[in-house]
Amino acid sequence: MYAIVRNGGGQTKVAVGDVISIDQVQAAEGDTVQLAAVMLVDGDEVTAGADASKAKVDAEVVGGLKGPKIIIQKYKNKTGYKKRQGHRQKYTQVKITGITK
Repeated sequence: MYAIVRNGGGQTKVAVGDVISIDQVQAAEGDTVQLAAVMLVDGDEVTAGADASKAKVDAEVVGGLKGPKIIIQKYKNKTGYKKRQGHRQKYTQVKITGITK
């Protein structure tokens, strides 16, 4: 059985035992979080829509990490204005512990 969960601006396919990175959540290492299921597949049976919103995906927080550094540069012609800025997105790693209908 696997589920497709909402993750930030996208969706991720997960099964029990998978370790995935999601947008940062305020939870300590070892805490349990629930992810919103968009679709649930159990063998040949596919559940989506309102029925899938009843499904629960439980995950245990494994740790935190940062994504790659992104450089933002701004420049305006003829004025001498230059600005350079960096950004690293923070993620939380979770291990999927259970999927319930």
